[in-house]
Amino acid sequence: MRKGEATEYEIRDRAAWIRMNRPESRNALSTKLLGELSRHLKTAMDDPGVRVVVLAGSGPVFCAGADLKSRGAGVADGMSENAFVEILKQMREGPKPVVCAVNGHAFGGGIGLIAAADIAIAVRSAKFAFSEVRLGVIPAIISVVVLPKLGEHHAMRLFLTGERFSAADALGVGLVHRVVAEDDLESEVQAEIDAIAKGAPNAVAAAKRLVREIPRLAPDDAYAYAVEKIAKLFASPEAAEGLAAFAQKRRPSWAEVDDDEA
Repeated sequence: MRKGEATEYEIRDRAAWIRMNRPESRNALSTKLLGELSRHLKTAMDDPGVRVVVLAGSGPVFCAGADLKSRGAGVADGMSENAFVEILKQMREGPKPVVCAVNGHAFGGGIGLIAAADIAIAVRSAKFAFSEVRLGVIPAIISVVVLPKLGEHHAMRLFLTGERFSAADALGVGLVHRVVAEDDLESEVQAEIDAIAKGAPNAVAAAKRLVREIPRLAPDDAYAYAVEKIAKLFASPEAAEGLAAFAQKRRPSWAEVDDDEA
């Protein structure tokens, strides 16, 4: 990490780890942090050696949301807002799976990052809140990625009250996939990386796209989309290798970890 940077970028095996590193400000989303985060996401998405992108925070807080001290509480910053929108798009629409390693509390925009990720694992001690209404604003931008996860039922109460809720509650409403002990977070994230790496790279990207696209389509269009995609993938070199490996009871060429499954 270079002096003055607000983030860290590290390649570990098949994963690019992007760590927000402003613990003194609870990893609040400053203009500088947003710029670095967007740059790192692009680098990771464009790197053919990266199979998974991991987003984490340093210190006891994952992300406190918007940096209100630097912007002035209640004052919108169009440049920052647009940058944040682009980051949510990069995470949600980018070809590589994004895993959030939620190392601590997350509020406002921090929850938006979690919701935009494909997989989220949180420590048991983490607390969450959509506290915007208590500041006189609303969770407008993050609602685009949060509502598909929480649905109207859970989002309505959490948006209206601004109350804090636990990691167990976050699991219950669908915001995170798993809750783990603090000491187990990185090993559990690594287990997700290893599991994803057992899949063919293009198939994994297509599976992510499938989950994003199908809900947007009318049923007939969804079936047409699915038929087109499966035909294309069955004709791909990856599918040929995968089917050959299955028949020969060996690991396919892209699998770099042991797999005891048939």
